[in-house]
Amino acid sequence: MAVTINKSVLANGIRILTKTMPYMRSVSMGVWVDAGARDESAVESGLSHFIEHMLFKGTHKRSALQIAREFDAIGGLTNAFTSMEKTCFHARVMDEHLPTMFDILGDILLNSRFEIREIENERPVILQEISMQEDSPDEYVHYLYARNSWGDTPLGRSVLGNRENVIAFDDHTIRDFFQRAYQPERIIVSAAGNLDHNHLVDLVEPMFTRSDLGMQSPATWPERRTIPEQKSVNLHFRQLEQAHIIIGTPGIAITDPRRYAFSLMNILLGGNMSSRLFQEIRERRGLAYSVYSFFTSYVDTGMFSVYAGVAPDNVNETIRLIIKEMRVLKNERVGNDELSRAKEFTKGNLVLASESNENQMVRLAQNEFNLGRQTPLKEVVAKIEAVTTEDILELARSLFQLRRPCLTILGPVDKSQIQFDPDLAGPSTPGDLILPGTQA
Repeated sequence: MAVTINKSVLANGIRILTKTMPYMRSVSMGVWVDAGARDESAVESGLSHFIEHMLFKGTHKRSALQIAREFDAIGGLTNAFTSMEKTCFHARVMDEHLPTMFDILGDILLNSRFEIREIENERPVILQEISMQEDSPDEYVHYLYARNSWGDTPLGRSVLGNRENVIAFDDHTIRDFFQRAYQPERIIVSAAGNLDHNHLVDLVEPMFTRSDLGMQSPATWPERRTIPEQKSVNLHFRQLEQAHIIIGTPGIAITDPRRYAFSLMNILLGGNMSSRLFQEIRERRGLAYSVYSFFTSYVDTGMFSVYAGVAPDNVNETIRLIIKEMRVLKNERVGNDELSRAKEFTKGNLVLASESNENQMVRLAQNEFNLGRQTPLKEVVAKIEAVTTEDILELARSLFQLRRPCLTILGPVDKSQIQFDPDLAGPSTPGDLILPGTQA
């Protein structure tokens, strides 16, 4: 029952990657497109997400209802998502239904009609999705923080787009963007589970290389530009029970060699229940139910951030504690035992994820897009084990050197209530984090 990874490249540039896991009874497959929200202009913002919805709304041989019924008839779990840099259409079925699953996914990708009637029907659905995001403050604050960090740029806009754009999109706009984005060289088909690689290639090749698909000639596509982060305080007053805080600094790109230390640093600061922030802010002081650190990495840049939802009266104290823990991390070497626990936590998560064919399907595509190769689990574990306390210290000093980190607050807090004190976390040292509006 050997696990094997294989890759084929079709004549038109489409890549097919599989991980055979013969001890399973299911197959997870994704059709990935290297196009997302950061590839859109201001007037196109939201198009990638709109297209994601429209691909389930009917093809030349299947109606939207037929697509849903056929997936249900094979007991399939299907979905799609749009991110800043990728769009993915994925499904998971019993291994015997792989041909049917691919036939449906291939059909919606290649033969969607983008009918005006279906566009008009889907438009209010997406408008409701935008409203849902805005009505969820713990989710909406992440969008506000990205806008605060990246400004009016593709990385600072919502994947969902804005209401004005969603209302304005028509079938010509949608078709034009689709034809430019969905080109063979940007498409990967990845699958993991109980399947044979050559069998999947035999399914994909005839459908994806037909001459009448309109996917044969390269299209003009914008080059992704690295966007410098902004450093500012941004308050959004809203009458809520909680104030939602995100504070952070620049991070690193997804391919940065320091990414293993970066992941461990995140675990140490706020990535699990034994992390410093969780223990200090929730367990010892009871200031927040939800507090965690997280990172966002793209092909060329990234962010490192901390979120907390607290009572309005506790905003200043919570910010003080977050800054304090960041300073400690950049000024004091992490203990060997603490780093060892973070490594074991990370390795455990990797092993658990390796037993899910859905996670492995995702990992195949991400490794191919970002690294151009597959990284064996043993190699990743070795890289994690190799991270030293000095690596964590140097990385923290590199990232936490800003005097003005980016701060976003959503809730019943106005500017007069936020008090910045240069000594919030103790005596300042050169390069220490100093909140906006303060003096070193």
